[in-house]
Amino acid sequence: MTAFPLTWLYAPGDRPHVVAKALTSGADIVVIDLEDAVAPDRKAYARAATAELLAGPPAVPVHVRVNALDGPWGEQDIAALAPAPGLCGLRLPKITAPSEVTHVAHRAASADLYVLLETALAVERAYAIASAHPNLRGIALGEADLQADLGMRDDTGLDWPRSRVVVAARAAGLPPPPQSVHPDTRDLDGLAASCTHGRALGFLGRAAIHPRQLPVIERAFLPTEADIERAETVLKAAAAEQGAQALPDGRFVDAAVVTAARRTLSLARRR
Repeated sequence: MTAFPLTWLYAPGDRPHVVAKALTSGADIVVIDLEDAVAPDRKAYARAATAELLAGPPAVPVHVRVNALDGPWGEQDIAALAPAPGLCGLRLPKITAPSEVTHVAHRAASADLYVLLETALAVERAYAIASAHPNLRGIALGEADLQADLGMRDDTGLDWPRSRVVVAARAAGLPPPPQSVHPDTRDLDGLAASCTHGRALGFLGRAAIHPRQLPVIERAFLPTEADIERAETVLKAAAAEQGAQALPDGRFVDAAVVTAARRTLSLARRR
């Protein structure tokens, strides 16, 4: 898996042909969805088909979004899929407490866990959840459910929860979270603008629900030529002189700026 995954493509677990296409889409990670995308009478089939796929190593890293723990299928999903040799991560929806993370970590001791925060209570407990267990590798927002929980008509009120999750991830030593999905698969301009805003808030990468969204997301989060040039200038200055300093163009360089420049150049290697 790339050190900086930028694209997570969801595919419904009860449609193996769609999953197969997702695996060749160019996404960094394919997320097989057993939850929202699968009707109740198809849950068992989706679980079995996913277990069969993950009996061996897939072409790209695969995560599985299992069903909610408080419903009738979540525990069955975890029991069936946690031991699968091809599984790279379990994505846990609708988590609201650290105890739920530790419960899954004990049941699936070898699985990397990723949590979706989808309610006001989950956002309030973001850091406690993010630091609940060493097997937790990342957190993210489930924005559609959060909007419904908060009674929002659109996403204009989501910037505070978004920032809360970015800060909680950083405080817990986790990677920057990816953005939630952009639900209109044909609104690529809107997707690009939303990604630009998310990048400014501290997100890195984004989940997608259609392959056509992947190039837009990748372009939005990769550094531009100007970004790369600025980062190289910072690192050259830092190598030439220790400690804080000002560049000729007025930019101030210290340890934090150097760290950011190194991450920019690491991302640039994907170009």
